[in-house]
Amino acid sequence: MRLLVRGLGLAIALSLATTTLAAEQDARPLRPAISLTLIPPSPVTNQIVFDIRGAVWNDSDAPRQFETRVYLDEETSAGLLHQETVEAKAHSPVGIQFRWATKDWAGKHRILLTAVSGARTLRFERPIEILASNVRSTRRLGGAWVDIRHFDEGEGYPFNAELAKMTEPQWRELVRAMHDVDQNILVITMMFENFTHRGQHKIDAEGYHGRAYYDSKLYPGRMAIATPDPLEAILSEADRHGMHVLPGVGCYAFFDFSPGSLRWSKQVAAELWDRYGRHPSFYGFYMSHEKDGGLGADAAERQEIVDFFRDFTPFAHRLAPDKPVMLAPNCFHVRGVEQVYRKLLPNLDILCPFGYHRMPPKEPMTGEQTAALMQTLCDQAGCHLWMDLESFVFRKGKYPNELVPRPIDGLLSDFRRFPTFEKTLHYQFPGLMSSPNMSRQPGGPASVKLYLDYQKYLRQTGK
Repeated sequence: MRLLVRGLGLAIALSLATTTLAAEQDARPLRPAISLTLIPPSPVTNQIVFDIRGAVWNDSDAPRQFETRVYLDEETSAGLLHQETVEAKAHSPVGIQFRWATKDWAGKHRILLTAVSGARTLRFERPIEILASNVRSTRRLGGAWVDIRHFDEGEGYPFNAELAKMTEPQWRELVRAMHDVDQNILVITMMFENFTHRGQHKIDAEGYHGRAYYDSKLYPGRMAIATPDPLEAILSEADRHGMHVLPGVGCYAFFDFSPGSLRWSKQVAAELWDRYGRHPSFYGFYMSHEKDGGLGADAAERQEIVDFFRDFTPFAHRLAPDKPVMLAPNCFHVRGVEQVYRKLLPNLDILCPFGYHRMPPKEPMTGEQTAALMQTLCDQAGCHLWMDLESFVFRKGKYPNELVPRPIDGLLSDFRRFPTFEKTLHYQFPGLMSSPNMSRQPGGPASVKLYLDYQKYLRQTGK
């Protein structure tokens, strides 16, 4: 089940650093010496406030000061948006962060970050497109979840066999197919599969027996898939196109934010960053655990998730100061737990709920009312609210809950009903959308049809 809760681009990132140190030029970095993250990524409308974050890494044996500047379009005093002197400890990163409203700035621009320390200058830039609009939403899909394999065999039955056969070139094809329809954010659902739930496992006593989608040094289990390291293929292809990837830190156990889950998640996040952080497309950390919008069955469970992110998010920011942490609960049962959200959201960068179009029958609020409430809560906390649009419907076949592509009218209805989200992603691309140019098409002809229908929508709206 989806669970209740459920070539220009490269030039952006690879103008990374200018340095006179030959040894540094020759060495392959473990991660970029400087990075720039925009929340949300381009394109956006002129009705949002950009969260602009940067990070620089001090690889020397002593503390180092950096004079950082962020510019719009050109490195001049007229283009200066932000200036800040920061000090990084030895062998550590340091970050900057500020907000900038897009109002009055419709058009195509560049955000440039420079960091100067002595004779050394580091640079990074990203292009942005700001669309003139009267609502926050771009009314388009900005990206999608990517299951390397769907964790529930019933839900994933229509496409799991094909996903397991995907080769490295075919994962690259899928990334390019997403880029061709401007779905440039890829949320990797999880980097470990362990299909169990809070209260239904004995991990603390018996150890973790989930299986990784990569060559993890933490745990020996491996998923039986054709590509040994699909995330490396996805990230390296995304680098070429200026795309953004959030690897899924999970799954320990669904809905589980216990102290054991926290310890496990910090280990996995650190390993993912150490292994893949060199990629400019590494955008942030997605927490695969999911959660009901009510955040738990009782006060103790709700406090558990608050405590989890109060610890995990600062940990992730110490690893990579500019990289956001994202959680995707459903949007049900929010009324009555607003005070819990007021404790949770200050320690969360992006909240990306799903299910607004299918609120439960006894839910006291409509999807639109819930979206408005969650936007208010996120604005109060400085957290970004994105939408996880469902591009699937359930079909009864061999299994009662198989995921198949949702007709395009359903997607367009959500665009019209929910125009307040600064970014809309969908669950998911593999198995529900396939380009006709992909040599392997998980989900078959129905997935190709939804892809082409959406492509037609983009053309008709001039996007």
